[in-house]
This record gives sequence, C-alpha cells and structure tokens, in this order.
Amino acid sequence: MRRNVLIAISALLLGLAGVVSVSAVSQASDGSTAKSRTLTFDVRFSPFTVIETNNVRDPNAPFSLGDEIIFHDLLFRNDEQVGDDAGSCVLVALTPEVLANCSAVFRLPDGDITTQFWSSPGPAPKAMALTGGTGAYRTIGGEGTLVEFGNETGTVTFEVLSFDARSGKD
Repeated sequence: MRRNVLIAISALLLGLAGVVSVSAVSQASDGSTAKSRTLTFDVRFSPFTVIETNNVRDPNAPFSLGDEIIFHDLLFRNDEQVGDDAGSCVLVALTPEVLANCSAVFRLPDGDITTQFWSSPGPAPKAMALTGGTGAYRTIGGEGTLVEFGNETGTVTFEVLSFDARSGKD
C-alpha cells in the first residue's frame, strides 16, 4: 500500500513538472514585453535574534527544530543607506546540517520586494526566489543571491524580471 502511494505521488509530481514546463515555455514565447534589471546592494547585517519555540530542547544544543531566527538588516549603495530588510527563518533540520526555511521583505524607495529562500550556516551564497512586490515591483518575478562576507557585511543581488510594461518602471 505504501509503495502504491509513493508511486502515485511521484507520478503526480512528474505531471505537475510537465505542466509547469509547458506553461513556462508558453509565457516565454508569447511575445510579452517583459524587461529584466539587476539590482545590487551592500548589506550590513544586524545581530539576529533566536526565538526558542520548541519546548523539547537538548541542553547542549543552541537550537531546536521549529526555533525561529528573526533579522533586520540595512541596504546601501555607494555608502548611502537606500533601504532595509526584515525577515525570519524557521529551523527545519539540525542534522546532517542546520537548515532553515526563510522569507524576507526588502524595502526600497520605489517599493518592496518579497523573497523566499533556504539557508544554512556558512558563507555559501544563498539563492532566493523573488515572490512579488509592491510599488514599482508589484508585478516582478526573478531570483536573487545573498552573499555573506563574514564581517557583518555582504551583498544582495536581484535579477528582476518585470512583467508589467505599463508601469514605466522595473
């Protein structure tokens, strides 16, 4: 029985992947006026805060499953602050590595950009999905990369794809 359920779930996921692929090809070839733009910011990371949400804790471990990390960082361009971010990460795995499911909102002068990403400790670049926005970014999609330098600084780069030619901005 369990094997049949796994086979059915696998077939469903493969079917959905096919639908998404066809949809993506259709959108790419529909003659739309989508524009792309790269946005890059220097980041000054704030000290993050851990909220202990799991009452069953290992006294020798700094984290437990379900704990939440919250953060608020500053965004700069040419040494001038141009925005900030606010976000949270929920710890979903502790072994074999610490892994968190994160979301963040980046506030910029022309609007907000929302993101989702997974994170683990260390300097490896973190890939982000741009999930939406407000203002000039209300119809965006795309992806981003967060790089941490290890000295409370880093960079975030957004490869923004705007689907709205009417806004005049992207």
